[in-house]
Amino acid sequence: MKTVKLIDIASARSGDKNNVCNIGVLANTPADYPTLQKYLTADKVKAHFGDLIKGKVERFEWESIEALNFVCHEALDGGASRSLRMDTLGKNFSSHLLRMELEIED
Repeated sequence: MKTVKLIDIASARSGDKNNVCNIGVLANTPADYPTLQKYLTADKVKAHFGDLIKGKVERFEWESIEALNFVCHEALDGGASRSLRMDTLGKNFSSHLLRMELEIED
């Protein structure tokens, strides 16, 4: 096994709707996409964010653009107009996710 930084194999963008954060993760190369599919799971994303995401995390695959989409429920402390968080819109979730390290097979 070896450790890979997510930022080295992917880019990401995130946004929001109410209390739901959406994170799109795009493979940097076609060769990186199978690694994302295998190792970047919804459970690992939820664990990475800890208490920031109160609800479930769903993962959707978009193979034609070599991307994964994570829908994080109850992730914005009620949403922009209700939350006292610094990032009430989920814009920083992608940067935070790219800090994740994945344990992958050599």
